[in-house]
Amino acid sequence: MKPKILLSVIIPVFNEEKNLPLLVEKFKELVKDKDVEFLLVEDTGSTDNTREELRKLAKEYPFIRGIFINERGYGKSIYEGLKSAKSEFICWTHADLQTDPKDTLRALEIVKNQENKEKAYIKGNRFKRPFSEKFFEFGMSIFESLILRTYLFDINAQPNLFHKSFLKLMNNPPADFSFDLYAYYLAKINNYKIIRFPVLFPKRIYGESKWNTGIKSKYKFIKRTINFSFKLKRMLKDNINKS
Repeated sequence: MKPKILLSVIIPVFNEEKNLPLLVEKFKELVKDKDVEFLLVEDTGSTDNTREELRKLAKEYPFIRGIFINERGYGKSIYEGLKSAKSEFICWTHADLQTDPKDTLRALEIVKNQENKEKAYIKGNRFKRPFSEKFFEFGMSIFESLILRTYLFDINAQPNLFHKSFLKLMNNPPADFSFDLYAYYLAKINNYKIIRFPVLFPKRIYGESKWNTGIKSKYKFIKRTINFSFKLKRMLKDNINKS
């Protein structure tokens, strides 16, 4: 009898052809005596051989599921993966190996020790980052906390783990990089117990960040995040008025 899957790890893979074999090596260590599945989601935007490499790896390793969507977007990829998960607990993280895949199992152990597992949201807290990155994240955290009137910090840290019932709260989530903010904020306003744990955040091994490629990309990211923050605030106000 096939064992019940306890954890599904969702990983969006966009132009990650060179990182995929390294990820698989990490996964092989994690699946020993563990009921874990890895859902790697690739959208139509990759310009390298990510899709072909993923298909090959999914055939070779039974613990990998390749999901291919015809829409673009970081948030869209994660959400499609979350909906496809077959486990009790669901998690997402990045493919760039800046967050160790082992951190997903650390998050799982944390949630298993909670009295109310269905109302716990486990999220990494990055350390040993360059000062410029910490300064940028600090500024964004202050801004988001003021706009949304709840304390938020290191919003884009990985991994993010929760019980599958959390998906019922998601209604039309953002398709872009605002997804991390959306899920974190959703947990906060629904009185989830937010548990942060330290994760190392080294440099990428292969490829480049999909958004952090310079001042111009940071400006675009900030602009999108600000716009979505005000949208979130309006959504919250509308929900209060309807209740």
